[in-house]
Amino acid sequence: MDFEPWWLIIVPVLFGLGWLAARFDFRQMLSETRALPDSYFKGLNFLLNEQPDRAIDAFVEVAKLDPETTELHFALGSLFRRRGEIERAIRVHQSLLSREDLPLPDRENAQLALAQDFLKAGMLDRAEQGFLAVLQTRHVLEALRALVRIHESEHDWGKAIDAVQQLRSRIDEPVPQLAHYHCERAQALMESKTPDFDAAAQALDAAENAARQNGATPASETRVRMLRARWAALRGDLEAQRAQLQDVLIIAPEFSGLVAQQLLDCHASLGRAAEGLSLLREQYVRLPTLDLFNVIFRALHASEGTVPAWAFARQALRAHPSLLGLDRLLEVELAQGAAGAEDSQGGEPLPDSALMPGADLSLLRSMIHKHSQRLDRYACEHCGFEARRYYWQCPGCNTWETYRPRRLEEIR
Repeated sequence: MDFEPWWLIIVPVLFGLGWLAARFDFRQMLSETRALPDSYFKGLNFLLNEQPDRAIDAFVEVAKLDPETTELHFALGSLFRRRGEIERAIRVHQSLLSREDLPLPDRENAQLALAQDFLKAGMLDRAEQGFLAVLQTRHVLEALRALVRIHESEHDWGKAIDAVQQLRSRIDEPVPQLAHYHCERAQALMESKTPDFDAAAQALDAAENAARQNGATPASETRVRMLRARWAALRGDLEAQRAQLQDVLIIAPEFSGLVAQQLLDCHASLGRAAEGLSLLREQYVRLPTLDLFNVIFRALHASEGTVPAWAFARQALRAHPSLLGLDRLLEVELAQGAAGAEDSQGGEPLPDSALMPGADLSLLRSMIHKHSQRLDRYACEHCGFEARRYYWQCPGCNTWETYRPRRLEEIR
């Protein structure tokens, strides 16, 4: 390629233009820096010196003087909320909302952030008002999800269901706990001073539909059937109650222990106690659990006597050794011994233990019970919260269906 003389002219020109552009940018940067309020630098200095209260006051002053600092305030508010300094986060976002010249998008962001502050602080009424205020904005999905959590926390199941329906109308997002919302509503309707059985039945139908649409789980199906059994029992329909409870043994066998006693009592009320006990024993062979074992042993002890009950217990404990199971056996044995003591006050000898003749069962049970009571609990798989009774929603972390229907000893 040949050398062109005009190159000697264009190169210095380009160099000069670059120098002028750099000088202009540098001057503009200096101008913008000088234009920043002194409060901005004071606020940064307070933050560096770990004086957040004075820093907030300085940045509030900056916000009043310079609208371009709103992003800084959003960042500060979010930081304070994450650190648990909710009062400071609220002050930051309220100061933004107090500005009349705040652009609409920033006002919506500030309103949402303030609602999140109130939610984090547990001020549910004010949080609800805040999220309702942004339902007609681009934050509608986030607001609806928050409203679902708020209504759930307040146990306002009707509003929670409405919020979920609004959410589902805007986005195809599964809400697995919706079935439980309907179940909670059905249970409340049945347990009120003036039960509304028709509304409760409709709520249970809705729960079944919600479970089907969101992917039915053994827990949701079990709960629906348990509540339908309760509904039938309150109406005096024992056969329908039996059918609903018996269905649990088929569709969710791991939950058999939760319905075993109710199913046994229902069969007894129908005059078919032996059939109910035989049904549970067959279920135990298929899937043994401690709760099922306990119900069967007590029923055998009460209906057929000590020898058949202990025969079942020995066979079960050999196949599935359990400290809790042994503790339950000793409890029943001691109760039987106490009853025998009352009957023998006339001078007749006490009945000997079927388990260990001549043994001090009271001492043995106290030693075992001290260790077994730590295992006699259900545990949340999400947060580890332990409870003596089974929960559909964990009281510790408020998540649904995180409790397995087995005691700690069975899952460790």
